[in-house]
Amino acid sequence: MQVWPKALFFVLTLALAVGVHVYLYRRLIRDVTARRIWRWLGAGALTLLTTGAMASRVWLRNNEEARSVALGFFIWLGIALYLLMAFVTVDAAKWLSALSPKPAPLSKERREFLATAARATAVVAGSSVAGFGVYRAFAPAEITELPIRLPGLPKALEGFTLVQLTDVHVGPVIRERFMDDLVNRANGCKPDAVVITGDLVDGSLGELGNAVARLTRLSSKFGTYFVTGNHDYYSDATLWVPALEGLGIVALRNRRAVLGDGEASFDLIGVDDWGARFGPRGYDLAAATAGRDKTRASVLLAHQPSNFEAVAKEGLGLQLSGHTHGGQMFPANYLGDVIWGSRNNGLSQLDGSQIYVSRGCGFVGPPMRVGAAPEIVKVVLLPA
Repeated sequence: MQVWPKALFFVLTLALAVGVHVYLYRRLIRDVTARRIWRWLGAGALTLLTTGAMASRVWLRNNEEARSVALGFFIWLGIALYLLMAFVTVDAAKWLSALSPKPAPLSKERREFLATAARATAVVAGSSVAGFGVYRAFAPAEITELPIRLPGLPKALEGFTLVQLTDVHVGPVIRERFMDDLVNRANGCKPDAVVITGDLVDGSLGELGNAVARLTRLSSKFGTYFVTGNHDYYSDATLWVPALEGLGIVALRNRRAVLGDGEASFDLIGVDDWGARFGPRGYDLAAATAGRDKTRASVLLAHQPSNFEAVAKEGLGLQLSGHTHGGQMFPANYLGDVIWGSRNNGLSQLDGSQIYVSRGCGFVGPPMRVGAAPEIVKVVLLPA
């Protein structure tokens, strides 16, 4: 990401965060008390939460002792989002009721009671959803078993198991403990091979190397394979890819590998991230499939579910992707459906080719998942 897009993104994010917190100040503080001291304290607390949440990725991420503080700020972002949604819902209901025929006038005490009840309901509802989201983000990922009939797959490879990990986002919050659980659950699927379809990291090699090294404990007959995602580029893929290869992980950068033995084998093809296609090293399906025997079974690893029309035209049997997180947090899951359609999450197909888009294992932004649980995908290949 270049300097200007980064600066624009930061300015827009800051403006949005300030706007949300000003609204919450009005609804949580100003509407509740007229005492100046409480208003000043409330404004100060919200200002601290806003600036802390925005700055914590920069000035807390390298401080091991302060990681719990960073986590608190990240969680607040999600709480603020769901408080906003709850209060907007309450305000919308109030506005709609004002459009209806006027009921009998209420006493001042009754109005104050209803206003307090509405605020309390909004706070409880927003906080409860946020709390569930935090629990779901850190709870063990679901195992999605996916039987796939793959054209050209030799009978001898019936039951061949690929375990897909994607969008782990090892970073300021997701570290060694999270990775240990993820590796244990992946190994529990007894994979023949493990595939990591991008967005593995959100940070530097020096900061996250120990956590990522937990991947060496992955156990499979044919090893672990990796393709880049957009966040891997943001984190400097030129350093991360050699580091992963040093851990014994095979990086498929616009090339293919053969999985199996002799004739009982299929092609595992990997492409770099679609978002980097205009750079010096990015998505190149033509290079990845050059010279391929089109009668052989094939699985494509691509971080984003983009360009699938070209993949289907090439006759590749299955594409495994991530990137969307399935929306990660309501209502983004529905927005993702609008943007990606059937490729926001789950299995879909086009002209005989299939694509599975995983919800991913980790998270970005607030450590929450609402309406899009994390998953590990266990792909069981079967002859077509």
